[in-house]
Amino acid sequence: MVALTIIVSLMTAASCFAESLPEAMAKAYQTNPQLNAERARQRGTDENVPQALAGYRPQIVASLGAGLQAVRNLLPDNNIQTATLRPWTIGVTVTQTLFNGFKTANSVRVAEFQVQSGREALRNVGQGVLLDAVTAYMNVLANKALVEAQRTNVQVLREIQATTKKRLDAGDVTPTDTAQAEARVSRGLADLNAAEVAFAISKELYTQVIGGAPSELTPASPVDRLAPGTQTASIDTANHEHPAILGAGYDVDMAQTSIKLAESSLLPQVSVQASASRSVQTDTSLTTAATDQASVMGQVNLPIYDGGTAASQTRQAKEVASQSRLVLEQVRNQSRTAVVSAWVSNEGTKVALSAAQSEVRAGSSRPIHCLVRSDGSTCTRSTSIRLTICRTFITIRCGTPGTACVHPQVNRAVLLLLRLSPGCDCYVPGHLPATAPVL
Repeated sequence: MVALTIIVSLMTAASCFAESLPEAMAKAYQTNPQLNAERARQRGTDENVPQALAGYRPQIVASLGAGLQAVRNLLPDNNIQTATLRPWTIGVTVTQTLFNGFKTANSVRVAEFQVQSGREALRNVGQGVLLDAVTAYMNVLANKALVEAQRTNVQVLREIQATTKKRLDAGDVTPTDTAQAEARVSRGLADLNAAEVAFAISKELYTQVIGGAPSELTPASPVDRLAPGTQTASIDTANHEHPAILGAGYDVDMAQTSIKLAESSLLPQVSVQASASRSVQTDTSLTTAATDQASVMGQVNLPIYDGGTAASQTRQAKEVASQSRLVLEQVRNQSRTAVVSAWVSNEGTKVALSAAQSEVRAGSSRPIHCLVRSDGSTCTRSTSIRLTICRTFITIRCGTPGTACVHPQVNRAVLLLLRLSPGCDCYVPGHLPATAPVL
């Protein structure tokens, strides 16, 4: 019972350190600095809407002034009148725009389109970050498996090298075979070093994208069930849902509205202003102690000639709108190309995977015998060995002279196929009976 409890505790602790792909994606979505920076940019863009809506509201300004003033007046009878005043003024002014050539309305529309476009840009960045997270996650798994495969390959090549030296001492092979075995070991060590370098780089990229060092990663499940069923359906989905296309569409709407915003400078502007104030000791003639004022005034401004600025801004806005439409078409073409490329690559990968699985099944159905004859004698003919490494999950058949047995090779990515001289069978190094020689 105690032993069972210990085992369960160890399994629970191991599962706590394991990290799945959805967990890694959620962590990247919350902590990735690129995505957080884009969120901050979007929050700043959202403030364009209340700034534009401010054009509908009145502007209220309060003022207060105070000071000290010395007055010396010369009267007509040549008398001099002096006084020291302490003037102060308080007032409030309210200004309301009644019509500004629809500038406020168009400014609000432009701000709303900017927000919508920014949201799609944020969603596009989020998709890119999640794709980088998946890529980093799978690269760590793949490079880790490659390192294990290369280590197994080096171990096997060293066994072959040791056996070749023994056969050289026995006179079964030539020094050329020994040199070739040593060259294979060197090549295997170089491949192992390259795999370890790629594994280290993939772990650092994982930390950069996801925000933490990789722990014990678990394999991810396929996502084919989430993808459209056909290539045409994928293109249609991208045209209606891809954030880059939607964002470019909002940019076109924003550019179209900017034309009306530029044209508003050519229209008249109507506003009304109301003010109230009180002034004390501001009369330097010393005849009035205080003054109260209140006024309501309307104002109409009609542009007649501004040197061509408004007309030039209107033409500029029209050209920007044309550019936005062309950019939208370009983004659609790029999205279509990306969808087709991803679809074709995915289908091609499925075909390659199916072919590899068929090859593995075909290879596992053929027994791989030891390098001995059925009568127990060894092959002594010298020959060059061609080595092929198949990185896949396999079932290897090994055997004693004249027989064959099934040996499962779980979580191994190495299959060594040796073609030897006529009359000699092949074998898998490391799975030989004690009586069989090892190459």
